[in-house]
Amino acid sequence: MKHRRCLFSVKNPYDTQSDDAFINAAKENFLYHYEHCKDYRKIADGLGISAQTFRTIDDIPQLPCLPTLLFKRHHLKSASALFKATSSGTSGNFSEIGFDIGGLLGALIMSCKIMHRRGLISLIPCHYIVMGYKPHRGNRTAVTKTAFGATLFAPAIRRRYILKYQNGAYSPDFEGIISALKKLDNSFFPVRFMGFPSYTFFLMKMLDERNIHIKLKKGSKIMLGGGWKQFYAEQVDKASFYQLAEKVFGVHDKDIVEFFGAVEHPILYCDCPNHHFHVPAYSRVVIRDADTLNPVPEGTVGLVNLITPMVSATPILSVMTDDLGVLHSGSQCGCGIQTPYLEIIGRVAPTEIKTCAAGAADILKTSQEL
Repeated sequence: MKHRRCLFSVKNPYDTQSDDAFINAAKENFLYHYEHCKDYRKIADGLGISAQTFRTIDDIPQLPCLPTLLFKRHHLKSASALFKATSSGTSGNFSEIGFDIGGLLGALIMSCKIMHRRGLISLIPCHYIVMGYKPHRGNRTAVTKTAFGATLFAPAIRRRYILKYQNGAYSPDFEGIISALKKLDNSFFPVRFMGFPSYTFFLMKMLDERNIHIKLKKGSKIMLGGGWKQFYAEQVDKASFYQLAEKVFGVHDKDIVEFFGAVEHPILYCDCPNHHFHVPAYSRVVIRDADTLNPVPEGTVGLVNLITPMVSATPILSVMTDDLGVLHSGSQCGCGIQTPYLEIIGRVAPTEIKTCAAGAADILKTSQEL
């Protein structure tokens, strides 16, 4: 996987001159999955796609695009996995994605570069309030591992978790977190929140309603990831969230950082100071028309297709999410990063997604019946 190493060696995580490195790595990744995963080969052959299809970066949208739903129903494997992670499975099904050592190394290099650029790597110890799951031997979800990983970029004095495993299930401990925050009011060290925006918002709202306002020390951060999940109906706009954070904790919007990603697409999308998700050099994003699946121009809403050649253990080179999004020109942001940025508009029900992935599932089914 020399082309993958070349791509993840790109110094600037938002390099606009990485097209050649990306297409070479994508073609290399396609060939590997084609040769080592019979189901992926059946899908590619059924769609009439071969390695000869990809010559320039403009050919990237033609990669076999597999929906995240397919991984929840079929176990696709190209090689032995050193590490496995699952999706949260809020819909009842979950994906299990295997990672090879090269993919894990690429993820580490990518994370360090992006987190450093965002100013999140620090030698100053801090208290962590993890607004997510406390690690448990039965919990292999990617969101839990990612939240813990985010606590390694500044030395942890202590980690406190809102979701604790008791009697065979996770339940939120808001009162425990509130009690811990009151004690941290006199600490000399900053506090870093990390986890679900929903629980973070519910906590801030609860504190505000009780007239409890805690001014956190300079350097404190609120880091958000994992989406609103089952609390999608309660989601608030970013401006309201930022205002409440400043009122309750004295944390300004410049110290609020949001992440976007998926276990089926393990690329770290970290918002810029203007809170936009710029596409890093290690991935590409295609927005597709929901009816025709054709790529649409920048500024047009469509289904979000995420592409990365990071992993060789599982064929997640190109995946179709159930997110609706818009791709904007990087020049519209003003933060200095020139790569396009992705705006997530909402989600659609899996039954409403009509993609080439439906064709992929049909190809697999037909092959199994032969």
